[in-house]
Amino acid sequence: MIELDARGLSCPEPMLMAKKAMKDAPSEEVSIAVDSASARDNIARVARIEGRDVTVGDKGDGWVVLIK
Repeated sequence: MIELDARGLSCPEPMLMAKKAMKDAPSEEVSIAVDSASARDNIARVARIEGRDVTVGDKGDGWVVLIK
């Protein structure tokens, strides 16, 4: 599993990080921590467009987007 921390980063950087991880390791799960709703939604949208399953979990200070 690839784990990324994009808390504190502005869009589109978190989404670009997730997209690069999906491209570099297409068979790996990607977990990315974010602290903004727009980053959460953009990452989930891009992952679904790529045909991946997405789960979003609340992490108190933000969210963790798990891309399978």
